[in-house]
Order: sequence, then structure tokens, then C-alpha cells
Amino acid sequence: MFKQTMTILQKASREPVVLGYKNMLKDPSTKYKPAFTWPSKTITKAPRWLSTDLRDGNQSLPDPMSVEQKKEYFHKLVDTGFKEIEVAFPSASQTDFDFTRYAVENAPDDVKIQALVQSREHLIKRTVESLTGAKNATVHVYLATSDLFRDVVFNMSQKEAVEKAVWATKLVRSLTKDDPTQQATNWTYQFSPECFSDTPPEFAVEICEAVKAAWEPTVENPIIFNLPSTVEVATPNVYADLIEYFSTHISEREKVCISTHCHNDRGCGVAASELGMLAGADRVEGCLFGNGERTGNVDLVTVALNMYTQGVSPNLDFSDLQSVIEVVEKCNKIPVPARAPYGGELVVCAFSGSHQDAIKKGFEAQAKRQAKGDHFWRMPYLPLDPKDIGRDYEAVIRVNSQSGKGGAAWVVLRSLGLDLPRALQISFSTAVQNEADKLGRELKSAEIIDLFKNNYNFDNVGPLAIGEYDVVKNPNVVDGRIFQGEFIVNGEAHKVQGFGNGPISSFLDALSQFTNVRFEVKNYTEHSLGSGSNTKAATFIQLGYLDSENNSNVKWGVGLHEDVSLAALTAIVSTVNSLITSGLNISIHGELKGKKEEERDSIALIHYGIHRKPILGSPESLVTIKNKNTTTNNALFLMETVDCSEGTM
Repeated sequence: MFKQTMTILQKASREPVVLGYKNMLKDPSTKYKPAFTWPSKTITKAPRWLSTDLRDGNQSLPDPMSVEQKKEYFHKLVDTGFKEIEVAFPSASQTDFDFTRYAVENAPDDVKIQALVQSREHLIKRTVESLTGAKNATVHVYLATSDLFRDVVFNMSQKEAVEKAVWATKLVRSLTKDDPTQQATNWTYQFSPECFSDTPPEFAVEICEAVKAAWEPTVENPIIFNLPSTVEVATPNVYADLIEYFSTHISEREKVCISTHCHNDRGCGVAASELGMLAGADRVEGCLFGNGERTGNVDLVTVALNMYTQGVSPNLDFSDLQSVIEVVEKCNKIPVPARAPYGGELVVCAFSGSHQDAIKKGFEAQAKRQAKGDHFWRMPYLPLDPKDIGRDYEAVIRVNSQSGKGGAAWVVLRSLGLDLPRALQISFSTAVQNEADKLGRELKSAEIIDLFKNNYNFDNVGPLAIGEYDVVKNPNVVDGRIFQGEFIVNGEAHKVQGFGNGPISSFLDALSQFTNVRFEVKNYTEHSLGSGSNTKAATFIQLGYLDSENNSNVKWGVGLHEDVSLAALTAIVSTVNSLITSGLNISIHGELKGKKEEERDSIALIHYGIHRKPILGSPESLVTIKNKNTTTNNALFLMETVDCSEGTM
């Protein structure tokens, strides 16, 4: 029955349908144009930037900047690369007027000073007075054009609005570029149909056409039409449609600079500005980190660095972004949010274990690509290389109780150059999580490094050390090796010997005999550290052993040395020292010096921690010859002897 059903299904299959396109075109783009073209475009060059931090940003502050703060902010903007800066509303107060004069007198020749003014005669005259003598100056006049503002706020018809705008433009022209005494300044005119995003687009074009005719711009010095989303009332694509409509319907487009000025009422200021550029805007106005009225203006840092991460230079230099943050926070008296794009304290930080692991692997892959000449940045979770904005990689991964093995391993790698093997990462992450839980907070990098050094005896603190040694062939065993050398215990040398098939196994045999604890290597990893003549070997060894309850246990150790073999032996010794100082009962023995030959069967034992049943002999054979508490390397030493004459060895 099953075979019959399958046969029926196979017979029922049909060939894919091929569309015939009898009347419709397969490619309609040969006949029809889309209503808007901006969705298919990409940003390929930086816009003209205008910072309005000192005007729009300042007027929104509960505690406006002092003149000295505005000066500091102004020079930071200049140093960052802004060529157009709206410095004040000079007709509003003597403070704003005085600062405008300061900006005029101290601006570099290639920086254009802009001032805002309402469409009122005495205010326009005062504004032009404040800009007199500037190398480059822009008078910015605005007039509300939305139906809501015209009808409710100003009780003005569209015709009256056009007449008002033309009158203001002609007045500014007569006081600036047409005035023979003002010819030392390169005057530019900017007009803003306020609430453009809520203005009928046909009327926006109409009023701007009238203003343009009154100003008579040139290709060399175009008029600026600033088209603000004074209040963000729609999605960014709607704003982009309005910008493209204006751009394609205004006449003499080559004599017009279209500028965006997006507020962030719906949280879409960045997106609206970027789509506005796609739609034809030539210029972007905004504030650093989005300061401004209500929810703020568009964040120029975000727009610029978004562009930067796509391979387009914004022509602004945020190489030392922290210094920009410090000035912004100091002068605005408002902190930059910890999650603010690019500038926030936490934006390049990963606490999640899976994120940390991905970033760690990303850096490893990046190093391999760079070694082959590929210098493009491709990093999980990090669209921007933190170093490009003056941050180091230590801030990238931060560790708390939620972090996995990758986070702590990353810190160790960046600080000590040690690339921990996976098993050691797991071991260490448990210690890190326990410490973070105990403290109830994030661990700092220095704390993680201290924890690592203490847990794995990085500095090899303890009574046991390796003296002179040699590893020779064992003449009685094929491929066998003999370790011959000295163990130093608290400065006293003891000759030892061990057998194995290599340096590590023969050394472990000698150590096991010397301590009467059988050690074995469970994990072994090594890598080079440094380069050239400074190269060292970093060795990670996990030793297996039996604890005081005869339970199988493991402990990691780390060894660094120019010699690979000695790095491995150092890792083993540091592990044993760590076990000793942590309280494990390990017996270290050797010949007693100064004894007669007949007494050489007595063995010196050093017990660390609480005394338990000795490994050699029975409790009755233990004869105490010294019981003196001494403190060395934080361990308690009890010197005792055991009578081994009955062959208990």
C-alpha cells in the first residue's frame, strides 16, 4: 500500500510554472519610475555639518552655559573639524551678543559663524551687527510655515507668510551683501520654514522660491534652505519623501543647499537625517550626543560614526572621543548616557558570556586575517574598532557573575598575553563568578588578574624550587630518560632522580618519589609569548593527584620561561607549591645532613597544614625530634622524623 501511494504522488508532480508576461513587462523599470528614488541610494560622501550646540543646544539647558564654557565648547568643535557653527541667538541677550563677537574674532578663516534671528527688523539689525567683521558668516532667519503654527500661533495666512519671509530676506540682503561696508565678509543666507515636516510640501517650495528670488544666490555661494522636523511627527521615510519632493521641485537646484535639522521626539532623529541625505540633503544640523529642546536634536556623533563604519569619512575627527564627552558633560551639565551610541560608557562592553566568547574568537580571527594583509574590521558585536575613537580593548569585555569563561580569559590574554586553554578557562570562570557573587558587583581587570595569579600561583610562591638538573638517556630503556638534579626546599638542596620517557615524565617521577604523592599530567598546553629575542614559552599544566581523603583531584599551574622544558617544569612546581600553601598534606623528604651513616635510614619530613597519618610507616613509628612553629610563605611547618628501619620505604 505504501509503495502504491508513493507511486501516485510521484505521478502527480508538475513542472514549475513559467510566467508568460503576455502584457506586463518583466522589467517595469524600463517604463516606470518610482515615486521616490532615495530608497535605492547609499551615502557615499560626508555632508556639510553644522553644530548648533551653542545655540539650539544651549537654549534647551536648565542652566545655560557661561561665556567661558561656550568658549571651551566652541574651540572643541573647531578642533573636531566643524566648519559651520551656529553660535548664538545674539539679539536675545548681551551674553549671546558678546559670545558671537568672540567667535567672530577667534574663528579660523575656514570656519563659518552662523547666528539665528526671527523675522523682525530690530532683531535682524542686531544680529548683523554681531557678525560684522567675520571672514565667513551666515544669517539664519526662520518663520513657521505649518498650518498649525500659522493659524494658531501667528494667525497668518500663507500669503502673509510669504510676504514676511521675502521682506526679512531683503532686509538681511541690504544689511549684508548689498552693503558696501560689509564686503570684507563672505555672507551666506539661511532660511528655515519652521515645522517643515508638518508643512504642506507645495507651500514649502512656494515660500522658499520667493525667498530665493529675493536673495539671488549663486552656484559658488548657494542659499541654504534648512528643512527642519522641528517636531518629529512621522516616520523617517515620510521625512525623506518630503526632502526628495523639495529637492526635485525647487528651481535652480545647483544654487541651493538643502539642510536637515531633525529633532528626536519619536526617537528617529538619526534615521531621519540619514534618509534625508539619501533623499538629497547636502547638510546636517544637530548637536553632539543629541542635546536640544525636548528630546533633543539629532546626535551628530552617531550620524558621523555610522557613516565612518560604512567606510565613508565624515570629515570630523573623533579620535579622542573621551575628550569630547568631557567637554560636553562639563558645559551642558548633563551626562552622556551610558548606552549612548559610540560615546556611552557601556557601548563597547560585553558582559554576556556568549558575547564575550564571540568577541574573543573575533579578535583571534582578526589577527590571522591581518597577518595575511586583510585589514578590514569584521568583529562580532563591535561595528567600530574602539581604538579608532581612543578607547582600549580592556573596556570591551567586562566581567560579572553573568559572564562566561570567555570574559575572564580575554582579560588575562590582554593583560598577561596568556591564551588560556579551554579547560583552564572553565576552571577560572568558576572562581571569577564566585568572587563576583561574593562582592555583588562587576570585577575590575586588575582584580581578575590578581585572582588568576593567586589561584594558579603565577609567581610560584612556595618552599619548593628546582635546582641544577639534567635529563639524560636511560641506557636500560629504549627511548627512556632519567631526570637527575636537585630540589631546593627552603634553601636546602636535595638530590633526586626520576625515570620516564621524556623530561616531564621523568621529572614527575622524581617529584612523586620526593613527595610520596603520585602526580600525573591531565592536560598540557603551551604557546609562545612575545617575539624575537624576548620570546618565552607559556605552559599550562593540569596535575592530577589524590587529596587527604584519597579522592582524585586536579590543579592547574602556569609556567613562563625562555626554555620550553623549564617552563613546563616551572608550571608543575608552581602547582605543587600552590597545593602546599593551600593546606594539602604533602611530605617532602631527603637525606638528613650531619647524621652518621647508620642514621641515614631516618627520613626528614616536612608536613604542611594539619598533621594526618603519615604516608611512610605507622603512627607509632613517628618520633618527634622538633616541634617548632615557623612561618614561611604563609605555611606552618612541623619538622619530624620517621623511623624507616623496618623497611617501610
